[in-house]
Amino acid sequence: MTISQVLARRIWDSRGRPTVEVEVRTASGAVGLGMAPAGASRGTREAIERRDGGPRFGGLDVQRAIEGIDREIAPLLVGRDEADQGGIDAALIALDGTATKERLGGNALVATSLAVLHAAAAARGLPLWRHLAGDRPVRLPLPQIQVFGGGAHAGRRVDVQDFMVVAVGAQSFSQALEMTAEVYRCAGEWMRERGRLAGVADEGGWWPDFARNEEALDALVAAIERAGYVPGQDVAIALDIAASEFGRDGRYRLALEGEELDSDALSERLLRWIERYPIVSIEDPLAEDDERGLAAFTRACQGRVQVVGDDYLVTNADRVSQAAAAGACNCVLVKPNQAGTVTEALQALQAAREAGFATIVSARSGETEDVAIVHLATGWDAGQLKVGSFARSERMAKWNEGVRIETRPGAPAGFAGGSALARR
Repeated sequence: MTISQVLARRIWDSRGRPTVEVEVRTASGAVGLGMAPAGASRGTREAIERRDGGPRFGGLDVQRAIEGIDREIAPLLVGRDEADQGGIDAALIALDGTATKERLGGNALVATSLAVLHAAAAARGLPLWRHLAGDRPVRLPLPQIQVFGGGAHAGRRVDVQDFMVVAVGAQSFSQALEMTAEVYRCAGEWMRERGRLAGVADEGGWWPDFARNEEALDALVAAIERAGYVPGQDVAIALDIAASEFGRDGRYRLALEGEELDSDALSERLLRWIERYPIVSIEDPLAEDDERGLAAFTRACQGRVQVVGDDYLVTNADRVSQAAAAGACNCVLVKPNQAGTVTEALQALQAAREAGFATIVSARSGETEDVAIVHLATGWDAGQLKVGSFARSERMAKWNEGVRIETRPGAPAGFAGGSALARR
């Protein structure tokens, strides 16, 4: 059981930008493909992609990352046991030698790490989720699905980055998708009727033309009701504020309303939203450098909503432990490319569990057809999965993979449902 060949190539992500694909072949004939996604909204401490710079493709080409794989990573891996994910990832981290993977590139490392994982599952003849789960009982995750895109994903038409729905009343993964499909459709109808529809955003959500951030929340509630569901009981709201995108030094500029708020004032605004709307989850309510504000907001929520750390935690086990000690957040967003390797992503998830946090495995805004994160969310029993919207094939490939996992023989033990949300 050894790796016989490592191939790297340039492919294209969902925004038509270059990214890295790695193909790992084993002596047994098994093949694994890993693809690197890319974020638009990024934490300053996350793994850094290696890009070429210069005029070609806006400086985003990845030939230097591919050369690093060919010259350094491939010779390191050939002959190694593909099942030794931890050992291989540790070797990749040591080979790069930088805290943020900047020498070889986080895109090169995560594509390689995922390819090894796929190859190991293929060599065992197992679905990836089962390879990860082993004999442990695991569940299909509760989906968080974008309906309106904003922030960096939609030309900043609204300040809040993601307005999402969560089918808390669903009894299965498939039913959660059915419910979301109706809400998504009804939201588009509602916007067209009012002249508020400006297109489709990066992750497939409706690109809105709203006058206020709260108008998106009103529209979401209207869409849930129009679809025949009870807001909060059947379908609830999740938000990704992505406050680092419009906050600096404790000040937050809401361009849509033309307001500048301090940390306390923004927290009060969000707490009023929680009182008024059926919100169950808020991601990055304050900026990544505003730990005091994040801790104060988490305390003020008093278990009413899930407070998710993304830019603040950057899928880093040490930062999750730090957040737990500070009382900031009660849920971590897990993005493999943010960490750089599969093993580091798993370590962040395990640190979250030790802290009593909930966990969400997440895609990025620049995605590929790789469906690995659905298997990670299931095999790790993460409880929640955030992929983007209910449109665009790179998103639907992942939602459809969840349906396949749920309906094939030997399916997971159940569906996490609303119980996966952090409530403390």
